Amino acid sequence: MRILVTGGAGYIGSHTCLELLEGGHEVFVLDNLCNSSVEAIKRVKELSGKSFEFFNCDIRDKSGLRAVFTKARPEAVIHFAGLKAVGESCEKPLEYYDNNLGGTVCLCEVMQEFGLKNIVFSSSATVYGRNEPPLSEDMPTGDCSNPYGRTKYMIEELLKDIYASDNSWNIILLRYFNPIGAHKSGRIGENPKGIPNNLMPYLSQVAVGKLAELSIFGDDYETPDGTCIRDYIHVVDLAKGHLCAINRLEQSKGLEVFNLGTGHGYSVLDIVKAFIGTTGVNLPYKITPRRAGDLAAVYSNSQKATELLGWSAQYGIERMCEDTWRWQSNNPTGYED
Repeated sequence: MRILVTGGAGYIGSHTCLELLEGGHEVFVLDNLCNSSVEAIKRVKELSGKSFEFFNCDIRDKSGLRAVFTKARPEAVIHFAGLKAVGESCEKPLEYYDNNLGGTVCLCEVMQEFGLKNIVFSSSATVYGRNEPPLSEDMPTGDCSNPYGRTKYMIEELLKDIYASDNSWNIILLRYFNPIGAHKSGRIGENPKGIPNNLMPYLSQVAVGKLAELSIFGDDYETPDGTCIRDYIHVVDLAKGHLCAINRLEQSKGLEVFNLGTGHGYSVLDIVKAFIGTTGVNLPYKITPRRAGDLAAVYSNSQKATELLGWSAQYGIERMCEDTWRWQSNNPTGYED
């Protein structure tokens, strides 16, 4: 299948492109490079041994999108493109609504113009809000604690409304939990611009000496060790979930929602100890006050994805730590190396 991957130069997007290419699909990448690197595209080509076209384009640029669709003639879209930092979304909500929600409206309008109605959307477990884990797809959504999460929820609602108006659309919403890790080659991985917002890239930058120490936000939660619990999933497992979603689009019509997680929760201290134990690298850290909006525990029930997509996470926390360290130690300043 000919697949347009928006945000394909980013962390999850680049790993997904590699899995799609290895799965025999024809890939086209669209990215405005605001939080990604064209070097990731070069390395995906290197790892796959295949060439593909890259379009430097913003999803809010309708004329640019039309040119991309005219040239690529995609049969499906995997939509990653979006701003994704929770803290930044609280500081710059207009940018997040404009880019994430407005950009998706533009993308869907152009898809409709070209008669293309197959889309896999990169959603998030943040749409579940304060539901008690394990989180399953039939739970209510929308009680989001930040603008980033609300944009994901609103895009889900937008896509549901599009499907309700026209049942010929085929839509899969994938709700991610906490992706970490990197490709086993150490050639592609997470490369945040500026100070990382998420645990693993921050932790790995401390390990490589780029940052001084890790701050653990709160040790007084109602969890076994007092630190927050999250469902960490290897980015390669997550990428393979998109391959399964594309196969599902080809076989089954309609709108479906799937969680992609391991179903297991690990605390922040679990991750720190696993990283030290797996890599042998010293990791200075300190306990600091809680962050506003952090929930004590978030983890998935991903049984639906296992039953209907034939997908389940394969990699454990040690492999996630090993692959993260291989990427970070081989690329201490990310793709800028």
